[in-house]
Amino acid sequence: MTEPEHRNAALVRRVFAAFGKDAKAVSAAFARDIVWRVPGHTAMSGEYRGRRDVVEFLRRTGLETSGTYRSSLHTVFADDDWAVAIYRATGRRNGVDLDVDQALVIRVADGLWQEVTAVPLDSAFERFWA
Repeated sequence: MTEPEHRNAALVRRVFAAFGKDAKAVSAAFARDIVWRVPGHTAMSGEYRGRRDVVEFLRRTGLETSGTYRSSLHTVFADDDWAVAIYRATGRRNGVDLDVDQALVIRVADGLWQEVTAVPLDSAFERFWA
């Protein structure tokens, strides 16, 4: 018998399903004081604080790529406090194509994303967003 999916894994799946389609559903999954970190030294790198700042950051991925940015969820691991999402990111920016695997390490509390750290799994990420 298959065990039901952990609630935090289901939450990650809902956020990925809504990304690029339903900004309100995405935002509703975030704590008001969420912190989202993107490493490196690129146009998108930095630490984004608060729901509004994070939603604007996510909106910028679409703007920076003329609407071509997509994320396709591959695998989710989750327990009561953490979730890790492995996904494929694709897009086109300034004549450069992006097609890389990435991860989000997500701290979850009270059914909301509290902290997110983006983890590029390919150096092409840095070149794409440079």
